[in-house]
Amino acid sequence: MKAGPNMISYKGLEQKLNERGITRSDLTKLLGISSRTIAKIGRGEKLSRIVMEKLCGYFSCEAGELCREISDNPILQTLREEKDAKISGGLYHELQVRMTYNSNHIEGSRLTEDQTRQIFETNTIDAGDGAPIDDILETVHHFRAIDYVIDCADDVLTEEIIKKLHFILKHDTKDSTLDWFAVGEYKKRPNMVGGRETTKPKDVPARMKALLDEYNAKRAVTISDIIAFHAEFEKIHPFQDGNGRVGRLVVLKECMRFGIVPFLIEDSKKAFYYRGLSEWENEKGWLTDTCLDGQDTFKRLLAMFREEKDQL
Repeated sequence: MKAGPNMISYKGLEQKLNERGITRSDLTKLLGISSRTIAKIGRGEKLSRIVMEKLCGYFSCEAGELCREISDNPILQTLREEKDAKISGGLYHELQVRMTYNSNHIEGSRLTEDQTRQIFETNTIDAGDGAPIDDILETVHHFRAIDYVIDCADDVLTEEIIKKLHFILKHDTKDSTLDWFAVGEYKKRPNMVGGRETTKPKDVPARMKALLDEYNAKRAVTISDIIAFHAEFEKIHPFQDGNGRVGRLVVLKECMRFGIVPFLIEDSKKAFYYRGLSEWENEKGWLTDTCLDGQDTFKRLLAMFREEKDQL
């Protein structure tokens, strides 16, 4: 749920109510506010300044304590704060540019990293660049998909989340005009990856459910579990196209969910990454090594911003 200067986190309010030992109905009577206002809080809608002042006065707290959730994961917390505050040049900014460029370029996008950065920073691109429209659209969509991942990072991974990511990435593209493409839904036609057959369309729902059930049943998820999930997801290849990008976004979400430093697969490591996926059944170490190398890339990014903070 998004929170801004005049929006209250539903969980934040519930915590304050529990501390006082009162219910939402009690609160309406104590402060003279309507049940409709409380309902707005549940929907994450804006509240008036007067209502905000009443709530903060009653709970003896600052607005920020009600308006946002604090994550135990410092990486996720930083990303949420910088995203909501629209901070330029920070970790959120660099994650958006670098992950979007690399993930899209792995899949054939012709945009450069500089062009990707220009789109993120200015919402424009030089008209003379001759960039394909779909490459531009999918770049903008990938920015929004990362935002969605940051917002829902704490949630249990579901088919709905995975399908939503596919919809965000592929809606309004040329593919979305094709009746058989099924944007935001599992594939309708067989497809192949690297010359290998993937799961048949009729079997995808059952395979995806089984994969998620097995994964979500784990009590303590490790980076090895996330890498294994990614490999099996790509083997199923549940969507007509966009599977790699969706899969890597899921990896980002799950790493943040479990407090694991994410891994950023760079386009320069594409051959190693594809080899690891294709040979997963025979040699799990190749993909694992590539992903751990990607984790080191992310750690270097974190270290750069830590150094900047230390110098302030």
